[in-house]
Amino acid sequence: MRTATMSKTKRAKKLLVVEDQGEMCLILDLILSERKFESDYVNNLLDADEYLETHKPPAIILDNKLPDGFGVDFITYVKKKYPGIKIIMISGFGTARDVAMENGADYFLEKPFSLDNVNQALDQVLA
Repeated sequence: MRTATMSKTKRAKKLLVVEDQGEMCLILDLILSERKFESDYVNNLLDADEYLETHKPPAIILDNKLPDGFGVDFITYVKKKYPGIKIIMISGFGTARDVAMENGADYFLEKPFSLDNVNQALDQVLA
């Protein structure tokens, strides 16, 4: 059983963060590195799509409002093309929760969120 847990942890090492605000990326980087996750960052949906063509992270932390579109619209695309990837949607608008969950998000975090909120989301989607 220990081997299964270790292999899950290894698979969960690198996450993709799709966020266009530098400060939010910094906060997420601090939280993720504390949990021993590595993270790659892109700041728009086009770059996220290109990233996913060559990398298959176990999870994406996806902002909703991005320069080239809305994360809630990207969820359906990701879930169809990469069904194994979990999505944690983050948004400053709680009203996006219902659409995000209907489109297939695995977890929704409303900004501002706490360290405990992020840890709970990670624990749930990567369990």
